[in-house]
Amino acid sequence: MSTRNVRLSAIHAFFHFVASRNPEHMELAQRVLGIPFKRAGQRAIHYLEYEEIDAVLKAVNRGTAQGSRDYALLATTFNTGARVQEIADLRACDLQLTKPFQVRLSGKGRKERYCPLWPQTAMVLKMFCDQRNLDLRSENRVFLNHRRQPLTHFGIRHILARCLAVACGDVPNLCKKRLHPHSVRHSTAVALLKSGVDLSTISHLLGHASPTTTNRYAKVDLEMKRQAIAKVKRVPRKARTPWSKDRTILDWLESL
Repeated sequence: MSTRNVRLSAIHAFFHFVASRNPEHMELAQRVLGIPFKRAGQRAIHYLEYEEIDAVLKAVNRGTAQGSRDYALLATTFNTGARVQEIADLRACDLQLTKPFQVRLSGKGRKERYCPLWPQTAMVLKMFCDQRNLDLRSENRVFLNHRRQPLTHFGIRHILARCLAVACGDVPNLCKKRLHPHSVRHSTAVALLKSGVDLSTISHLLGHASPTTTNRYAKVDLEMKRQAIAKVKRVPRKARTPWSKDRTILDWLESL
């Protein structure tokens, strides 16, 4: 939920509380609750293209324990489009690293969903779990910080920022984007759109409670279609000579 929505919810809750505890102020509370709030314009969706995702993953030094963790974390997030907290809460028993490869995610409202894993992602996770001697039947957290504590939202944000800083050297365009952990989720959604996956399937995969949340990607999809159409070369129109100036036709008519 955005900061603006949190504030609006807090205002509504406060005046509902006032109306229930102080009936003499009910009329005032109802007048306040009846004020229509100005709708804020939706921010542009910032996401990474495939080449940029590849650059971010290549920026990780997989030769270290920290790099192995960072690569597994980012690869899993790009694969599933999981929310940051869903990745932070991921337990060993949530992973199924034998066919069919999949991961169980606990989303908002304790709603669970299963996301398929690419074989490459499953292999990366398996190697990482083997390095940690992690029992896949346990409820231990998969991703820990250097203090052996579960990674937090801020820890994951720091990991992504560090990798982006390195990747900017190879892909300068990354520096122009306002990227954060949720941008990885957007990147997954856009990549699925480009692959031809419909919005309904994307909604289920990302665990959206309302289709309205997924529909904002339709604008991105429409822009991609516009760009694709713009690249199509126009078919040149052949110049046609009016029949009245075509001597072949005129000579034929005169011979009748």
